[in-house]
Amino acid sequence: MTTVAALREGTDSPYALSHLDALESEAVHIFREVAGEFENPVILFSGGKDSIVMLHLALKAFTPAPVPFALLHVDTGHNFPEVLEYRDRTVARHGLRLHVASVQDYIDRGVLKERPDGTRNPLQTLPLTEKIQSEGFDAVFGGGRRDEEKARAKERVFSLRDEFSQWDPRRQRPELWNLYNGRHAPGEHVRVFPLSNWTELDVWQYIAREGIELPEIYYAHEREVFRRGGMWLTAGEWGGPKGGETVEKRLVRYRTVGDMSCTGAVDSDADTIEKVIAEIAASRLTERGATRADDKLSEAAMEDRKREGYF
Repeated sequence: MTTVAALREGTDSPYALSHLDALESEAVHIFREVAGEFENPVILFSGGKDSIVMLHLALKAFTPAPVPFALLHVDTGHNFPEVLEYRDRTVARHGLRLHVASVQDYIDRGVLKERPDGTRNPLQTLPLTEKIQSEGFDAVFGGGRRDEEKARAKERVFSLRDEFSQWDPRRQRPELWNLYNGRHAPGEHVRVFPLSNWTELDVWQYIAREGIELPEIYYAHEREVFRRGGMWLTAGEWGGPKGGETVEKRLVRYRTVGDMSCTGAVDSDADTIEKVIAEIAASRLTERGATRADDKLSEAAMEDRKREGYF
């Protein structure tokens, strides 16, 4: 006979959820909760692995109906071509609506200026916040996870932003028993993080289980890179390499994907999903801690950007 203790442990019950099933169920619940509470939600979709998993979960949440949200991508102009191709192919395959906020447009109009280091990730905030305001999005899904970075570990699943899209940690609301409070004043909106409780390893194990296609740069491949700030960066018109920086061909892969100017590759021979999972399980560095130069601008770089309206 199955005991209450066994049911609690999930050992003998055929109805017990696995770890990944529990995470999936929580995320699906969050998507449906937002659909019921908000009028005009949007999903941030860059073609990176977390946004890909997030879209996969949204498709599951509403099948056989279409996803009732549009997608939004903040294009820095320095994105990896492979990722942009994947983004456009995915949008076409599922018949989705895609909004694009372009950093290059803001630079061309003189609203934003290029940084001396060529990094455009910190320039995404204004295009993002203005797009949210102009389109009237009242809920914005992001793929942020608490294990990525200490500022993200502070954030709730439903994160209230004021009329200037700014984040105030003191306004965080309790979320006891997975009860989410989406109330907001006119002009405010809520950032929603369905993957908050996932880890990088969870994401990859879920990708393996679900057979989710990813851009090839997440797997080991030969690439021309150069060394800067302890990272292997891809050469490009954004400002690399400079004098003294030598381009070489190496076997690398990307753990996270953002702007080419600040996203580093890691030496790796993990060319299959099984090898990637084994590599991540043995790693002692988070993906952002290991490969994102924009997070190293200062001790509180991510939190400062979040307060200004960034994810």
